Amino acid sequence: MNEIIKKNGISFGIITGVVSALLTTAIYSIDLNLFTKWWLGILMIIVYIIIGIVLLSKTKKELKGIFSFKEAFTTYFISAVIGILISVAFNILLFNVIDPSVKETLNEIVIKYTAETMQKFGAPSAAINEAIKKMQENNPYSTIELLKGSVFSIVGSSLFGLLLALIFKSKPSQE
Repeated sequence: MNEIIKKNGISFGIITGVVSALLTTAIYSIDLNLFTKWWLGILMIIVYIIIGIVLLSKTKKELKGIFSFKEAFTTYFISAVIGILISVAFNILLFNVIDPSVKETLNEIVIKYTAETMQKFGAPSAAINEAIKKMQENNPYSTIELLKGSVFSIVGSSLFGLLLALIFKSKPSQE
């Protein structure tokens, strides 16, 4: 594997993981209700998109513009996996070691938000009650659930990485 791809993938993966941990820490410190704000989720996605674009732009430049689809995807994938693993490790520590009591509080906030949202969209009471019951039986911040979530994050990031790789790959030279 090309050293530039490996170096940039690892470096930006660490940056992504640290940014994620810092954002989670800020939300945790400021107000747990922020975890349910859609605009904050979009803002975080935009931050991750910018990091991915900077990563691939920098790597393509360092490779002097010769950047295959596979190399672009590999660079992004390495970064995404490292970032997700750091983020999940931090969340496991925060929600299961540092402050396990926050899991219950956060789950209650999410349940309340979900019920209110379902009511706004006119969902029947039976459906709302069923959703609440299922959410109360689930512990989304347990180590197992966070690890399961990381698998879905890696899959989602991979799909996004395929798109970015298409955009950043070198164009074939015309002869």
